Amino acid sequence: MATGFFALALFLFLSLDSDAPHSPTSSASAASSEGVEVQITYGSVLKLMHEKSKVRLHSHEVPYGSGSGQQSVTGFPGVHDSNSYWIVKPQLESSAKQGDTIKSGTIIRLQHMRTRKWLHSHLHASPISGNLEVSCFGGETESDTGDHWKLTIEGSGKTWKQDQKFRLQHVDTGGYLHSHDKKYTRIAGGQQEVCGVREKRAENVWLAAEGVYLPVTESK
Repeated sequence: MATGFFALALFLFLSLDSDAPHSPTSSASAASSEGVEVQITYGSVLKLMHEKSKVRLHSHEVPYGSGSGQQSVTGFPGVHDSNSYWIVKPQLESSAKQGDTIKSGTIIRLQHMRTRKWLHSHLHASPISGNLEVSCFGGETESDTGDHWKLTIEGSGKTWKQDQKFRLQHVDTGGYLHSHDKKYTRIAGGQQEVCGVREKRAENVWLAAEGVYLPVTESK
């Protein structure tokens, strides 16, 4: 299972770029289009779409010019860019396994597929709005509670599924993952700022969009 997953991730890493004519598909994505609900499991590789503006959560090897100076995180307006893929991982010291489903209220981590850094936040000010900065930080062997995000599903759903509205709240700061129409002109021209805000707003609702969704592990 693990070997197959990393082979698939490597395929995506090598074959997708911003000029790709189409996004990847999977049996899970096809099933979703046929009305079958697709559950999101640990190990899935996916894009997160901002519900209001439709940008994808994105990162790249460009540091912020202010604040922490860590790897920047933005909202990317296009669909076909592999720098928008994230791997869903459990929180530190969790017993959860690849293929396990994820319930509302669970603390998760998101690892940027290309750079292997973690979606992170802290008390530094974001570059444009002055809210909480959201960055990418660490690596395969470097992660801390600044990478922990609490998943809260909107509505009556109890288990995370594709195309389902949700919020991610940063555990250490209390800020919700947020984006808005304020755009960068220099470090990532035309891309939206992603930041953290401590209030629930329409602008901090997201959906799981394109990706490769690993099947649910059957209980033994």
